[in-house]
Amino acid sequence: MPLSGVFSRLDLMKKWEVGSHGGTYGGNAVACAAGVASIQAIREDNMLKNATERGEQLMTGLRKLQEEYTQIGDVRGKGLMIGTEFLVDGRPEKAKPLVKEIVHAAEERDLLLLSCGTYDNTIRWIPPLNVTSEQINDGLTAFEGALKTTIK
Repeated sequence: MPLSGVFSRLDLMKKWEVGSHGGTYGGNAVACAAGVASIQAIREDNMLKNATERGEQLMTGLRKLQEEYTQIGDVRGKGLMIGTEFLVDGRPEKAKPLVKEIVHAAEERDLLLLSCGTYDNTIRWIPPLNVTSEQINDGLTAFEGALKTTIK
């Protein structure tokens, strides 16, 4: 169901003429109700606080792995959006095959990861806002297993 929204400072929004911006080609009451319910769940279940705490947990775990695996060039992110950048011989453009192997090995351990970046050398982590501490630990364990099998 289509649902979109635009957020901006009031002074910028006032510059747009009525009807000059829009999308999804009309209202969708069901999508709007789902959007409101999602916002309520985010607030009531403290998902933003959870995202901050679980993001710190994930970042700490990935940085610990970075100390062991020199191919991890950088771990960066905010909240639960985290990137793990890989380098081969100190170069990002050489790391794409390694990242593909790691992503595949992680998938074999039931951990779904995607690669991204200019050189496709970064693994992105975007777990759900309601992820648990145990699930983060399980993901880190699976990722470490994937690293052990792909990085000699």
